[in-house]
Amino acid sequence: MSQPTGFKDSLHPDYVCRLKKSLYGLKQSPRKWFETFSTYLVTYGFQHSTADPSLLIYNKDSRLIYILVYVDDILLTGNDQAQITHLLSALHNIFHMKNLGSISYFLGMQVLHTTTGFHLSQSKYAADILQKAGMADCKSISSPIASKTAFTGTSLLPPAQADFFKQLVGSLQYLTLTRPDIAYTVNRLCQHMHQPQEVHFQLLKRLLRYLKGTLSFGLPLVATTLCLSAYSDSDWAGDPIDRRSTTGYCAFLGSNLISWQVKKQKTVARSSTEAEYRALATAAMDIIWLQRLLGEFGITSSSPTTLFCDNISSIALANNPVFHARTKHIEIDFHFVRECINNRLLQVAHIHTTDQLADLFTKALSLQRFQFLRHKLTILEPNTSLRGGDKQCDKQGPISTHASTTLL
Repeated sequence: MSQPTGFKDSLHPDYVCRLKKSLYGLKQSPRKWFETFSTYLVTYGFQHSTADPSLLIYNKDSRLIYILVYVDDILLTGNDQAQITHLLSALHNIFHMKNLGSISYFLGMQVLHTTTGFHLSQSKYAADILQKAGMADCKSISSPIASKTAFTGTSLLPPAQADFFKQLVGSLQYLTLTRPDIAYTVNRLCQHMHQPQEVHFQLLKRLLRYLKGTLSFGLPLVATTLCLSAYSDSDWAGDPIDRRSTTGYCAFLGSNLISWQVKKQKTVARSSTEAEYRALATAAMDIIWLQRLLGEFGITSSSPTTLFCDNISSIALANNPVFHARTKHIEIDFHFVRECINNRLLQVAHIHTTDQLADLFTKALSLQRFQFLRHKLTILEPNTSLRGGDKQCDKQGPISTHASTTLL
């Protein structure tokens, strides 16, 4: 650490201080804090999740506790109130802890208790973005992007405006955690962070106008079946500049949307079949991870996860192990998907294009199509009949505690 102002050694002005312990504000501090906190939890009886190191699991004598740690924000839930009370007491004896009770706000996400479960949103965060952009009172619009949008122009933004553009787009990236309906538009904006043009700034303003009219939209989490299913899609050569394709993918646990992705493919696809097959491989990777994560929550299935695709040729490639000369250059993706199918981890099934939910993540759509898929993806306003933080909710739902902790 640099010598503090007023305490510099005049004989050795270039010397630095060697720390004996971690200090608040150092770049290593969050990691050291996590090591300290997680080490104690392991001695208590917790184990690290193999799918997510920030998730720790206590499982003894049918008593379950799950702890999710993000620096000094901690989310805790379990099925045994007495064990949770004992854990909180033990933690409080070592760390200074503030118990905030039943979860309502976590890492910028609002958790609303509804009659059917929970509703996750970032309405306050979205409103702050609008305020920062000076568009808090703007006129709303019904879709984030027009179906025929030009992504290239000739007028570069001035340096100051370009920096402002980057700040807003960076903020919008975090908003996609509960707003998959803007994921495609944000992805396209992110591709122009290096040299944003006026046309990109206008697209950003349109997206902000869309947010103005949908501030309370988010994702419901309801009691449902525990069947994992997924949808995979891709456009073909959709980028007019480099002709690369865009992969879109989403996964459901029952009726709950739990994972999605918009990603530009790294290489140019020579056919729509190739683009769709690359999307299948990307979706398969996420499905394998989700299966591992759900398994640690005790959610398993003897049946393979169904992955829906609307490209018949890609499905034929996935289900037919015969060598194809025209697709040998994508053999890594080919063999990975085939291996998943042979191991009964997933099965690829056909779905009609009109029912392909991942279509929302691959291209700009008409208003009618966009609103249809948004509803199908359960991106909704919260249920108007709320049960708030009443005691009945605590009895019926899982025990939940959100604690903010710091080292003494």
